Amino acid sequence: MAGASVKVAVRVRPFNTRETSRDAKCVIQMQGNSTCISNPKQPKTEAKSFTFDYSYWSHTTVKDEAFASQRQVYKDIGEEMLLHAFEGYNVCIFAYGQTGAGKSYTMMGRQEEGQEGIIPQLCEDLFKRTFENKDPDLSFSVEVSYMEIYCERVRDLLNPKSKGTLRVREHPIMGPYVEDLSKLAVTGYNDIQDLMDCGNKARTVAATNMNETSSRSHAVFTIVFTQRRRDQLTSLDTEKVSKVSLVDLAGSERADSSGAKGMRLKEGANINKSLTTLGKVISALAEMQNSKKRRSDFIPYRDSVLTWLLKENLGGNSRTAMIAALSPADINYEETLSTLRYADRAKQIRCNAVINEDPNARLIRELKEEVNRLRDLLFSQGLSKLLTTTGVVCSCCHRNIMTILY
Repeated sequence: MAGASVKVAVRVRPFNTRETSRDAKCVIQMQGNSTCISNPKQPKTEAKSFTFDYSYWSHTTVKDEAFASQRQVYKDIGEEMLLHAFEGYNVCIFAYGQTGAGKSYTMMGRQEEGQEGIIPQLCEDLFKRTFENKDPDLSFSVEVSYMEIYCERVRDLLNPKSKGTLRVREHPIMGPYVEDLSKLAVTGYNDIQDLMDCGNKARTVAATNMNETSSRSHAVFTIVFTQRRRDQLTSLDTEKVSKVSLVDLAGSERADSSGAKGMRLKEGANINKSLTTLGKVISALAEMQNSKKRRSDFIPYRDSVLTWLLKENLGGNSRTAMIAALSPADINYEETLSTLRYADRAKQIRCNAVINEDPNARLIRELKEEVNRLRDLLFSQGLSKLLTTTGVVCSCCHRNIMTILY
């Protein structure tokens, strides 16, 4: 499934207390996959329209037939990405939007039933599927890590006592990684839930005028999912490893709107710097697709720690989805329009995802595919009787492939 576009969804939340107190008007309309935004200062001007893979109307309540619940967002995006992980692909889901737009709610959600976000639902579903496995030759292992990028420094959220900043390095094959980041084995959803709670408590948050619990850092929750299979016919052990990156970005903000001063202002500047770099990377990758160049002159991955770590997820070896969180209020029109344009560029990016399997697994899979192709060809030509007399010899074990596979 190489060359797949980044999946892009947008989601509009209800008015918050600040917007309600200022008698805000809704400037967002959604119909199907289309999202329209009206300029409150120019009401007679035609609304700007955008089309995405999904447009989620979460502005009202569950009584509204058009309302998109936490479960629906997971079923559309999270479940698809989890299936890709089981196929052996790297996957990434990241949430983008201004501060207070609902990113953390979409990704993490709340503790109440039905309010869980994509991350807890995906983790629960992952273990549910592995426990349902009845194949004695197939086994699974899961490891997790959780980090935040705060003021361009990486901090281990599963080891908050470590005060030092972790270094980002680049492996020639695997790409960028964080040196000495905790990677903990988990055997069930309860384990992963405990680690998430621990990490969330250690995450840097603060109150601003825009959001009482504003995330002041980018958080990256990573699951390394390994599938091991014993092929009885060939006596070979094969392995597929998927890296699932779930990213809750800090919100973009304007100092005059957020009322940021002192440390909050410095944090906001660093957040905006990394998000600006992310925007430049997305624009460069989108331009590369539009101009049909094989290589772009320069993509500024290394201009921020965030984009460096997301390098493989943006135009690399990954199946990637972006959820853009939107404020519906007229007082946030400029920021919301900026988010929509950001998301519109992101959907032009194509990633070249490949199944992460060892050579033995690839060999067996390719041989099986070839045998199926030859068998179908013989059936289509009315030569099915040859299946009992014709054989192909495997180069690795010198046995008849027809015997091995059937």
